[in-house]
Amino acid sequence: MNIIDAKRIWLSSPHMGGKEQYYVQEAFDTNWVAPLGPNVDGFENDIQTYLQNNVHVAALSSGTAALHLGLKLLGVTNGDEVLCQSMTFAASANPITYLGAKPVFIDSEAKTWNICPEQLEIAIKDRISKGKKPKAIIAVHLYGMPYDVDAIHAIALQYRIPILEDSAEALGSTFQGVKCGTFGDIAILSFNGNKIITTSGGGALISKKKEDKQKAIFLATQARDNAAHYEHSEIGYNYRMSNITAGIGRGQMEVLDQHVSNRRGNYDFYKSQLSKYADIKFLEEPAGYHSNRWLTCIETSSYELREEIRSALANDNIESRPLWKPMHQQPVFADCTAYLNGISDDLFNRGLCLPSGSNLEKDDLFRTVSVIKNVLG
Repeated sequence: MNIIDAKRIWLSSPHMGGKEQYYVQEAFDTNWVAPLGPNVDGFENDIQTYLQNNVHVAALSSGTAALHLGLKLLGVTNGDEVLCQSMTFAASANPITYLGAKPVFIDSEAKTWNICPEQLEIAIKDRISKGKKPKAIIAVHLYGMPYDVDAIHAIALQYRIPILEDSAEALGSTFQGVKCGTFGDIAILSFNGNKIITTSGGGALISKKKEDKQKAIFLATQARDNAAHYEHSEIGYNYRMSNITAGIGRGQMEVLDQHVSNRRGNYDFYKSQLSKYADIKFLEEPAGYHSNRWLTCIETSSYELREEIRSALANDNIESRPLWKPMHQQPVFADCTAYLNGISDDLFNRGLCLPSGSNLEKDDLFRTVSVIKNVLG
């Protein structure tokens, strides 16, 4: 097929449900086009209702902003060390540096591809022995697969280190029946354009304490003190979500469960078509884990095969992507300490994300699988 003529199949494109325009139009009709407003309040309430578990939600401009404020709420400051999952998107680690703190990277475990409990405890003991007890742990639910909540939180409790739960990719996922985004001392969500639901750009901070939400909102609105004039006793940020983008989010929340169902259906289709090939492996759900399957990812038998499949898909105008390059491999973090077991390096070399949008059609899935099968022979 000529790539110019072939329909583009995206990795994870936005998928509107129909009510988004209603809420956005309502914002225009009532002139709530400035930051804040009824859609922001409604969106926060929708998320709280969905997550259950008595949490408080602050809608923000991005997941990265939520991570930044989350670290501030946990008391991270200049010179501190923060333990961070190495196999993740850079936004998990970048906010550590915003505060003058230092990331210390922890490798993955094979069961979920997420932060390894063994390496985590090794790192904590080693940092403490050097007089550098970590200030926080950033644990990520990678590609929607929950991390080992029981093991990671038991370690964090033992050493009294708070957890910032990066649930940017995991809205709709659960661990032992409990929604991801409700486990950490602070948690965050992302509504970027490629996420399971989107506000085009946006995020949320989730806290168990109402005062943490109030503090986050205070910091996110330029830290304006309670005065008739503009008075500032702290440095603030312009991180609040607008009423218009929150309207998109309200419409998206109404179709979230369907989006999760569609993406899990994509995973089931790929697995049914490709699991018979010895050179392809899928990340299974351990007992008690329920992934939203934000992205369906495969492990190939070699870097060469991964690249052959990726190139063949690209030649057919199908977007795919290697797994996240671990943070300890990134040039910007070359000087950071890392506790490694080789798993994330290996996954990065062999892993590939396949088209996974909730708006994929059957023809898109069959076409993607056909290209992969042609490579596998």
